Amino acid sequence: MQVENIQVDSNIVPDLDNINQGQLSFFEQVYNPDVLDCLSSLSNDEVFTSPRLANQMLDLLPDSIWQNKNAKFLDPVCKSGVFLREIVKRLDKGLQKQIPNKQIRINHILTKQVFGIAITQLTALLSRRSVYCAKNANSPLSICDEFDNEMGNIIFGNANHIFENGKCRECGASYDVFGNRQGLENHAYAFIHSNKDNEFKEILKMQFNVIIGNPPYQLDDGGAGASAKPIYHLFIEQAKKLNPNYLIMITPSRWFTGGKGLDDFRDNMINDKRIAQIHDFPNSKDCFDNVEIKGGVNYFLWDKNHNDDCMVFTYDNGHCISQVKRPLKENGIDIFIRYNQAISILNKVKKVNENSFSNLVSARKPFGLATTFKGKSTPYKDKNDNVILYQNKGIGYISRVEIPKNHDWILRHKVIVPYAVGTGDGKTDKVNPIYAGINTACTETYLIIDCQNDENICQNVISYINTRFFHFMLTLKKNTQHTTKSTYEFVPMQDFSRAWTDEELFAKYGFNNDDIRYIQEMIRPMDNETGVKPKKSRGKKTAQSQLDLGNDDE
Repeated sequence: MQVENIQVDSNIVPDLDNINQGQLSFFEQVYNPDVLDCLSSLSNDEVFTSPRLANQMLDLLPDSIWQNKNAKFLDPVCKSGVFLREIVKRLDKGLQKQIPNKQIRINHILTKQVFGIAITQLTALLSRRSVYCAKNANSPLSICDEFDNEMGNIIFGNANHIFENGKCRECGASYDVFGNRQGLENHAYAFIHSNKDNEFKEILKMQFNVIIGNPPYQLDDGGAGASAKPIYHLFIEQAKKLNPNYLIMITPSRWFTGGKGLDDFRDNMINDKRIAQIHDFPNSKDCFDNVEIKGGVNYFLWDKNHNDDCMVFTYDNGHCISQVKRPLKENGIDIFIRYNQAISILNKVKKVNENSFSNLVSARKPFGLATTFKGKSTPYKDKNDNVILYQNKGIGYISRVEIPKNHDWILRHKVIVPYAVGTGDGKTDKVNPIYAGINTACTETYLIIDCQNDENICQNVISYINTRFFHFMLTLKKNTQHTTKSTYEFVPMQDFSRAWTDEELFAKYGFNNDDIRYIQEMIRPMDNETGVKPKKSRGKKTAQSQLDLGNDDE
C-alpha cells in the first residue's frame, strides 16, 4: 500500500479552535486513563512521575504564584513533561483575568514562563508532546504558535562526561560503561555537567522562581556486581546554586542517614534552615506503584526565605500518619531521624548514656571472603584444619589456610548476623542471629558480633537481638536492606551476663504506654512472641525495577 506524504494546512488548527475542537481544546481535555499515568506505571530504569504525584508536589507552592505572569519555572530533568504540563494548566487558569485571550495566554506561558531540560532525546520528544501537544514546538499542531524552532523551551543537546582515572569527575560515571556509547545515550545529564552545548548555558543564566523535578537516582559506577553511585543529590546541589525562590524535588530517602557519597550532602541538608517541608514515604510504593526503592522516597520544599524548623510529614498506605514541626538536626545526632514519634524515645535511651552496641559489630567481610565465595559442600577428609563456613544460602567447608584474615576469630564463640536484612521497613524486617561456635567462619553475607568468646554471652546477645526494642533502635538508622556496623549506632549496650526481654527494656528506659504502643506498631512481632503474625510487606515480589542505589561505604 502506498503511503502519501500528507501536508498539514496550518490554517486548519485555528479554524478548529474556533469551534473548540483544535489543539488548545486537546490540552484542556481530561483523558481517562491519562497517558502519563500509564507511563508512570511502566517498569523502567528511569522513575517516571505520575500526574497525581506531580500535583501533590506543586500543591506545596503558594497559590499566588499561579497569578504571577512573570514567574519562571524550570524542570531540569524532564522525562515525561508531567511537571511542566501541570504547571501550564495551573497558570492557564490563574492568568485568565490578566490575559483573557486564550491563545495569547498560552503563548505567553509557554514562551516566557515554562522551561525544561530533557535528560535524553526520547524524553525531550515526549515532554514536548505533553506540553506543546506536538513533538516539535514550531509544528502546525503545537498549541503555541510563536516558537521558531523545534525545541521551544524544552531543550536537549550534547553534554559530555569529563573522565579522569576511569571516572567522570562531575558525576562519577564509569568510563567502561559510559565512555564509548557509539550512538547510545551517554547519560551525561546537562544540568550537572559543564561540557555541554551553549543552549544549556543560556537557559541556566535565567533567574527561576521555581525549580521542580524528579532527578535520575543513580549511575553504574563500574564497581562489583550491580554497584551504582547515587547522583540525585548533585541535581539538588546544582539547583540551589541557581538560587530559586522555591525548590521541590523527589528523591530516595537514603540521604537521611548518608552512606555511599551522601554524607556531606546529608550534613548540608539537615543544617539547611531553608527546607520548610519534608514529605516522607517509607514505602516507595505510596508514590511509585511499579518500582521498589529500598528505604523509601521523599519530596521536600526548599524556600529561599524560610529560616525556621521543618514541618515533617510521614505517610503510610497513602495517608499522612504524622506531621510535626521540628529541627532536621537533633542535638548530638548527625543523621536525620525520619520518624517524628521516635525522637522522644531516642532521647530517653540517650539519657542513660550507654555505649553503642555497634562497638561489638565487625566491619564488612570479617574473614576477607566475598559473598560470592562458596566453600566445599562436604567436609575436607584429609585436613585437621577443616572450618565450617556460613555462606550465602547455607553452609560449606573451607580449609583454615584459605581464610585471608582474622584467624583468631575462627576458634571463638560468636554470633553472626546477616549483612542484608529486608528493605529497611521495621514492620517486615527482622535480624536473625546465628550462634556460630568454635571452628567457624563466614563470608561477607554476615557480620560478626564479638561475645567475649563466651557461649552464655552469645545466647544473651541473641535474646537481646530478638526484641522489638533492639529492632526499633536499629531502624532509626537502617533505612535500606544494608545492615552495616554503623546502622547499630543507636542500639545501646546491655549487661550480657543476663538475657533480656522487651518488658525489661521498656521498664529500664522509662517508656510510657504511648512509647510502647508506637514501638509495637513500627516493629514486626518477634518469632518468640505468640498469638501474633508479622505483617506482610506491601512490596511486590517480582524482581522488576528494584532500585538498590548502591552499596554502603562500610
